[in-house]
Amino acid sequence: EYRLQIDGLADALRDEDVAGALVEGQVALGLMQWSGDDRQEMSIQWTRMTTPAEVVQFARTARLVPRAFVMSDTAPAEAIMFGIRQFDAVEDCARRIIDVSGDGTPNAGSNVIAARLAAERAGITINGIAIESMGVAITGYYQRSLVTRDGFVITARGHRDYPRAIRNKLIRELSQAIG
Repeated sequence: EYRLQIDGLADALRDEDVAGALVEGQVALGLMQWSGDDRQEMSIQWTRMTTPAEVVQFARTARLVPRAFVMSDTAPAEAIMFGIRQFDAVEDCARRIIDVSGDGTPNAGSNVIAARLAAERAGITINGIAIESMGVAITGYYQRSLVTRDGFVITARGHRDYPRAIRNKLIRELSQAIG
């Protein structure tokens, strides 16, 4: 599941439309992994996409990132709060977006709605990819509790559908930014 997600992200970044929009928008990307209460890390620090080579390098680096957390809880509120703090390192962002991908609802951590509201107050959009598997209705949960009013949810029908979902999410975000 982790490999499908990380390879899907790397492949999406190398997509011609995605890579072109990243460079055109001079987008800064960072890769964060999250899981339980105290399990968040920036696996790749913010990197500005100013050339196609930088996009290719970010995709290569992302593909090689080892999984940070195994067998841990799911605490999206803590991930959101951690993500909010990461924007201090990239103050010149015209748009600030936290993308949350997951296949479960919280079983640890604090109130997700409070974290979402903190993101909204900070001018940060939260979008999501809900990975639906085993009949769990993650999409509805993301729509009700996780994404901001100006955010959206893309549904992946299982982990194997994640590469399509991440590409579509990136295209949608980037078209809003530059189109």
